[in-house]
Order: sequence, then structure tokens, then C-alpha cells
Amino acid sequence: MKNPPRIIVDTNILVAAIRNRDGPSFALMQQVRARNVLMCCSPALFLEYEDVLQRPEHRVASGLCVKDVDAILNELAALLEPVLTHYQWRPQLRNPADEMVLEAAANAGVDALVTYNLRDFVPAKRFGITVLTPEQTFKHLWWRLPRKSAPWRLRSFSRSV
Repeated sequence: MKNPPRIIVDTNILVAAIRNRDGPSFALMQQVRARNVLMCCSPALFLEYEDVLQRPEHRVASGLCVKDVDAILNELAALLEPVLTHYQWRPQLRNPADEMVLEAAANAGVDALVTYNLRDFVPAKRFGITVLTPEQTFKHLWWRLPRKSAPWRLRSFSRSV
């Protein structure tokens, strides 16, 4: 059996996934849940996930309570491949908060770093890391977005008409 692709997911992808269950971020996380892709994460990055997802503005927007977010994080923790950051290359990025994402990706040797902040991760190329949005990840890994996740395309299309 072929090993699944390995990715690092920026926190903004998880936020988008809990806030919009019809979008590509949620569809990507469903691929993680189905074990079609292996999500890697360092302890520091996981603590950031927890901090950000538990913020009241995200819980209100997603309709989730603290226990719901805890359940999501617990399930995610069981699926993750832990990454120990043996090497740190700071500073590389404009935003110091993004450094731990890049370090986890470099130490894990991932196939892709998935984020909506493509511009902030341009230096990742120095480490041979491909930086993609969730939509690009589906194309890069030759997956089709599940039909349930298609509405994000329709909304974008209908605005331009």
C-alpha cells in the first residue's frame, strides 16, 4: 500500500474548516479524517490550533461550544503524526507567528504546507516545501473535491455573473 501524502496545515485552514462545512478546508480535513492524507504537527503548532479554535469569535461563527472544539481537537490529535522540531531556522518569515508552521513542515519533510497565506510562506521554497491552498492541494494530489464541498465553487461563480 502506498503511503499517503504528508501535509502541515496552517491554523487558518482549521479555522476555515470549522466555520464553513461546505468549503475546501473542511473537505481537506475530511481527507485527513479518512486517512487519505497524513497531517503532521508539532506540539507548539497543536497548542496554537487549540488556542485559536477556542476563541469566542470562532466558536460563535461556527456554532460550536467549548466541548465541541475539544472533541474536534481530540479526534485530530489521534490522527496526527507528531513532529519534533530538531532544527530551527528563525527568522525566515514576515510573521513570527508563522515560523512554527514552517519549522514543523521542514522537520517533517512534508509534501505540502497548506495555508491561505501563500505570500507569507514564499521562503518555504528554500527548504523545498510546496505551499498550497486547500483547493490547490486537491489538484496537486490528484483528488477530486467531494460533491458535498462543491458549493464554495458555485458561490464564487455566482458572484461574478
